[in-house]
Amino acid sequence: MQGAFAGKRVFLTGGSSGIGRAAALQLARAGASVCVAARRAEPLARVVTELRECACRDGQVFSSVALDISDRQAVYGAAPRVLEALGGLDVLINNAGVTHVGYLDETDDEVFERVLQINYLGAVWVTRAFLGHFRGARSGTIAFVSSFLGLMPVFGYAAYTASKHALTGFAECLRQELLIDGVRVCVVFPGDAKTPMLDAELPARPPETTKLAELVPPISAELVARELLTSVAQGRERAFPGFWNRASLWAARRFPRITRRVVDRDLRGVWRAGAGQASRTG
Repeated sequence: MQGAFAGKRVFLTGGSSGIGRAAALQLARAGASVCVAARRAEPLARVVTELRECACRDGQVFSSVALDISDRQAVYGAAPRVLEALGGLDVLINNAGVTHVGYLDETDDEVFERVLQINYLGAVWVTRAFLGHFRGARSGTIAFVSSFLGLMPVFGYAAYTASKHALTGFAECLRQELLIDGVRVCVVFPGDAKTPMLDAELPARPPETTKLAELVPPISAELVARELLTSVAQGRERAFPGFWNRASLWAARRFPRITRRVVDRDLRGVWRAGAGQASRTG
């Protein structure tokens, strides 16, 4: 991976923490110039300082842009500034996202709108903002951090799963459209990663979700970032970080009926114990 990113210019959303921060630091160590985006300027400034400390070659450029990717006009306005700061763009990584977990009937309507606006439409706006640049260059890679849930739905994640399925579909359509331009598209499907977002989510998980999550133990954000960047460097179209993540998704694709039975068995086990929905309905 090291040589693949030397001298490359990368714009990465959701770069202030978690997978985005880990990927940005690995890129800096690999010799890339990096611009990170997130909503809050202060955490971004700290990451830029870290990036400069990781620089390994002359001429690397590090910058940030405070940006709410769900704001379409703000995204379109920021794109020229990013291109100017980096002097062009070779890799775009759509990583920013939010999560939500909870029972469907307890989830506010606004949550569905917010999750879709950030996880799906935000990535659409960012991609479209730089699409002309990539088509003009006739090279480069546009990457998306989707989720295990972008392929396999899990109890409690109705809003989040829908947004990640939408993102997966958008990325595949984009891949087909950009074939003629020589621009690659890569989608990464991580399971749980040890990030601040996961830490905030865990207390809100229903018992059913907690039980099903045992199938795919969490992995480090650094491992997800490494798999993401290795896939981009190697021109792979999809990546599934973590052994249990790969195994679970493989089983779901090859044996969908058996997978559903396993999931349903675990859900019924929770309800027989009087937890989850069983405790809500009495």
